[in-house]
Amino acid sequence: MIPFELAEPRTLAEALALIDPDDPSVRPIAGGTALMLMMKAAVFRPTRLVSLRRIEKKFSAIAEANGGLGIGAMVTLSALERSAAVRAKVPVLGNTLRILSNVRVRNVATVGGNLAHGDPHMDLPPVLIALGASVATASPKGERVLAVEDLFAGYYETVLERNELITELRIPAQGKRRAAYLKVTAGSADDWPALGVAASVEAEGKAIKSIRLVASAATEKATRLKAAEKVLAGAAIDAAALARAGDAAAGEVEILADVRGSAAYKRELLRVHVGRAVQQALASNGAP
Repeated sequence: MIPFELAEPRTLAEALALIDPDDPSVRPIAGGTALMLMMKAAVFRPTRLVSLRRIEKKFSAIAEANGGLGIGAMVTLSALERSAAVRAKVPVLGNTLRILSNVRVRNVATVGGNLAHGDPHMDLPPVLIALGASVATASPKGERVLAVEDLFAGYYETVLERNELITELRIPAQGKRRAAYLKVTAGSADDWPALGVAASVEAEGKAIKSIRLVASAATEKATRLKAAEKVLAGAAIDAAALARAGDAAAGEVEILADVRGSAAYKRELLRVHVGRAVQQALASNGAP
């Protein structure tokens, strides 16, 4: 790696002032699990890294708010995994984190960095979209709130400006909704997924009152499966309804081929796992 400057501001305001929006070689660094790999591979050659590890402690806190959760962007994934509040309010999130990479990565990687990286293979985005989560951001222009669904613009792309930082993840109260995440890997359970499917369901008797379905890893970004949602909204859950939803999902998104499988293989995975994710959400609220 080439030499670079490391700045360690003590406040968010100082950090924002150190990030040059016109210089792509200046970047913030949180946990650095992805950025360091890019630097070692010479994909990214920084002139300055702005470390966020010393900014205000409130950005490393998890708080209950209006029945939901406010999670600081600097909370590590392992802290999120161990949080009693997370286990109580959104157990699907804690279960997902147990199969996200490995404990060494989770001990360092942060919530904000995970989302800002924009990697379509990440496990958190589809789950958070299914939960209706949003992020708060800050930049010299001010603050804004974005649905996680609207954060991702494409393959490794987000709508964040170069001098805009995620400050908080907000997960609303889930009420009677139940959720699950299924991860399909060609290797170990904590490997990069060939496909991820998240489902969040509110049922009324034997019928689905409302549903959110999200696919990832096989698509260029975590993507709502709105055609499949439409098939299941108001429907009584049976094998035929789930099969129709799987067919709709397989037909509505563009599937990307990679080393983990062909487009045809991943499309068939999606067709099958949409129904399985819905069934798991209804049965166990995301418990493995």
